[in-house]
Amino acid sequence: MKVYVPGDSAARSVGADLVAKEFAAEGATVVRNGSRGMLWLEPFVETETARGRVGFGPVTPDAVAGILAAGEEHHLCQGLVEELPWLRNQTRLCFARAGVIDPLSTGDYERHGGVRGLRAALAKQPQEVVADITESGLRGRGGAGFPAGIKWQTVADAPGELKFVCCNADEGDSGTFADRMLLEGDPFALIEGMTIAAYAVGAAEGYVYVRSEYPDAVRVLRQAIERARATGWLGADILGSGVTFDLFVRVGAGAYICGEETSMLESLEAKRGMVRSKPPIPAISGLFGKPTVVNNVLTLASVPAILADGPAAYQGLGVARSRGTQVFQLAGNIARGGIFETAFGITLGELVNDYGGGTRTGRPIRAVQVGGPLGAYLPTSQFTLPMDYEAFAAAGAMVGHGGIVVFDDTVDMAAMARFAMEFCAEESCGKCTPCRVGSVRGVEVIDRIVAGQDQDGNLALLNDLCELMTDGSLCAMGGLTPNPVRSALLHFPEDFTEAKR
Repeated sequence: MKVYVPGDSAARSVGADLVAKEFAAEGATVVRNGSRGMLWLEPFVETETARGRVGFGPVTPDAVAGILAAGEEHHLCQGLVEELPWLRNQTRLCFARAGVIDPLSTGDYERHGGVRGLRAALAKQPQEVVADITESGLRGRGGAGFPAGIKWQTVADAPGELKFVCCNADEGDSGTFADRMLLEGDPFALIEGMTIAAYAVGAAEGYVYVRSEYPDAVRVLRQAIERARATGWLGADILGSGVTFDLFVRVGAGAYICGEETSMLESLEAKRGMVRSKPPIPAISGLFGKPTVVNNVLTLASVPAILADGPAAYQGLGVARSRGTQVFQLAGNIARGGIFETAFGITLGELVNDYGGGTRTGRPIRAVQVGGPLGAYLPTSQFTLPMDYEAFAAAGAMVGHGGIVVFDDTVDMAAMARFAMEFCAEESCGKCTPCRVGSVRGVEVIDRIVAGQDQDGNLALLNDLCELMTDGSLCAMGGLTPNPVRSALLHFPEDFTEAKR
């Protein structure tokens, strides 16, 4: 029997390695795949049958013998994997192969549609590839939502022979893990996307900047790069086209600020991770002062499907100016946490209640934070918000990297607002005063408000401080920190004026 056991970090953290060892001891052929994203069922094991793959979870080592003996009659059986509502209702582009293939098998990758996008790109002129990305409407998935085609066009038009493509995989936002899961579950998708980007803009060298907290992702990605070189997908003559592009992995040192593109570039140059002033933008003067494409993992992993199926197919997904799919990550106090990839336009309530199943504690939801630690806190009255960039911006929030963290009715929102300021004080690169000093003063002001000291005066002071940080900070670190604070004040003012502790 062939059995698929995830080698993903989340699955391994709850015993997947022991489960795989037990299946092998029982004589099964074990394939270590990526995770399907149903984290509440990990370790989620799949067995091959004549009808398709059948899933079991969460599996423990002592359940292995029983699964092999009872098959689909076992109490841990979840049924045919492709028919599970969580997976059946998704539109998977970035994660189409994650959890399906052996992430380090070039043969598996190609049999499941890999390299089609690269072959299609190499059959076109570089400018045609840029035009396809622009026409698709692909926007940066790292948080800012900037149109990828415009960025690529700027780099392509920039003078000079030396250009770079950099992938920012420094996924530091709380409640986000899609970059890690893709790197561990389908690393060739990122490699293919970066190679297409390099061909389009005329770059011969690329870097993936991965956070140090992702050792498994670093290991898998480095092995995948070696195999891609050996297969002719990277190197001096990619797929016999004469195009040269090579790729390298660099590991960060744990600085949240390096999720910001210019800080990442400083770190890649072996400098302290600090924000650069703009202009010039990285597309003009990026890594080592050369024109550089900087995109997030999910942005680049979307590229192969756009080239393989055409920009119109991608443009046909989503709403308004939010085209294609987003990989939403459900975390926090939630019954069914994991990744859910679907077209933009699904509502926040559908994601949290219908697919996430509400809170893990069973208590009522009070708030969700969307977009990482600098995202706004939203009450359940805003669960009708469609997940798209403009709708969220109009509501004073942001989609960001797609992370959704759920809190039940026991949460103290004044404490969460304080955490936002404290987080900024801890993670600020220190270059600009509004961020470096304003965040420290923010913690102090919130403490005085909660302590009942001149609440009206300190609330006014806190609002002034938020305005100053928004308008005066050099980058999004200080500029967005007021978002969670203001949203907590707006939607949950009683937590600041009543003793709930």
